[in-house]
Amino acid sequence: MCGIIGIVAKNNVNQDLYDGLTVLQHRGQDAAGIVTYDNKHLHLRKGNGLAKDVFSANDMLRLQGNMGIGHVRYPTAGSSSSAEAQPLYVNSPYGIALAHNGNLTNAYDLKEELYKQDLRHLNTDSDSEVLLNIFAHEIQALHKLRINEEDVFNAVKALHRRCRGAYATILMITGYGIVGFRDPNGIRPVVYGKREKPEGIEYCIASESVALDVLGFELIADIKPGEAVVITAKGEVYTHQCADNPNYSPCIFEHVYFARPDSIIDKISVYKARLRMGEKLAEKILKTYPDHDIDVVIPIPDTSRSSALELANRLGVRYREGFTKNRYIGRTFIMPGQVQRKRSVKQKLNAMDLEFRGRNVLLVDDSIVRGTTSGQIVKMAREAGAKKVYFASASPAVIHPNVYGIDMPSPDEFVAYKRNVEEIAKEIGVDWLIYQELDDLIASCHRGNKNITHFDCSVFDGQYVTGDIDQDYLDAIDQRRNDNAKQGKLARENEILDIHNSN
Repeated sequence: MCGIIGIVAKNNVNQDLYDGLTVLQHRGQDAAGIVTYDNKHLHLRKGNGLAKDVFSANDMLRLQGNMGIGHVRYPTAGSSSSAEAQPLYVNSPYGIALAHNGNLTNAYDLKEELYKQDLRHLNTDSDSEVLLNIFAHEIQALHKLRINEEDVFNAVKALHRRCRGAYATILMITGYGIVGFRDPNGIRPVVYGKREKPEGIEYCIASESVALDVLGFELIADIKPGEAVVITAKGEVYTHQCADNPNYSPCIFEHVYFARPDSIIDKISVYKARLRMGEKLAEKILKTYPDHDIDVVIPIPDTSRSSALELANRLGVRYREGFTKNRYIGRTFIMPGQVQRKRSVKQKLNAMDLEFRGRNVLLVDDSIVRGTTSGQIVKMAREAGAKKVYFASASPAVIHPNVYGIDMPSPDEFVAYKRNVEEIAKEIGVDWLIYQELDDLIASCHRGNKNITHFDCSVFDGQYVTGDIDQDYLDAIDQRRNDNAKQGKLARENEILDIHNSN
């Protein structure tokens, strides 16, 4: 999962790109990067860590130019290598930089094509580099000294025909402008907006509308599935549908977990969708446990707060903040290794005894993945003096891997894998557990935009919207994602670093 941003302005964009990345930091805390163009040269800085740690004052001074793109990312398959930090760049043709959020499901086949047919060399294992080289090859095939918007649209059309999977992408073409486009299913979010200044109108493309809000841009629209938006260095804007058969199927997990509540994605308020999740969950609790003895509803911060608040209101039960969060610990379900995750949970949250002691507590979280965090938090609640601990998930049980850019674990590491609700409740140590119904989750999001008739719910139902995922593919990613594989990869990377540092 990643955050992307691109700006075409009348003055230097370095500070706006940096500020935009800090707003999108929730989408990626492993690496950050910015590339700018000053009418003569490209200026690139990227590295591992949070945006505030990657960019120094000297870096910002060097990132000159009125046009640029930025990226923040989570690690994939436990990788901590900075080689795959973005933006990525190819020199030919023109000089093109890319920031990408998502995952290509046919990346292996495309790598073979790029090497054998397109005669292009790849430096990393990143599918983002594949995407960049596909676009570069398609636009180079035009054999033009100068390109226009039609050339860009034709290259994107060719890319759509070759690439499968999820890709919300921003490209910067040296001397020309920036291009934003979205895969034909619209799985990952991307929006664009404008702001008026005395010098003229400026434009921004970003993963979420909150980045536009903070930087003073007015939201124009979501980039539609299959659509491309071209913004030239002169401030000209062109849009075109580049996919033959676009099918609006955005990832519902964005609304459950990843997106900020103050974002509007595909015309759906994330905050309101989460309120409706809480409303639906309360209705299920009242049907299942009409004589419940819940004394207090406590959210597991931060993503579940909106759902928990509405749930408490519907139940007529007190809502309280029972956990204090350390905001400098990353999201734990993506961390490699069970020991590291358990240690991080203890560092991340601290229970306030006065909200738990002697009470029957309903804990609310947005989802349960491995169950590591949930089990540790339940233990904290009991140690803080709770009489009974109940647990509610604002989404259904996660039982299938994500193949569209979220580095979820191997399925057999999911707590819900081959377990029923009672067994999961026992595993995480609660008196009872309740999950959101999938139909209710879909209804919570669909109400915000009834033009979207289908969401990608593959982590819940195993139905992959691209239609190209079989068991062989799932087995292959399972081998890369399980904890043993991740620990092995980290060990190899650390060994390389040790060799490098000793030289």
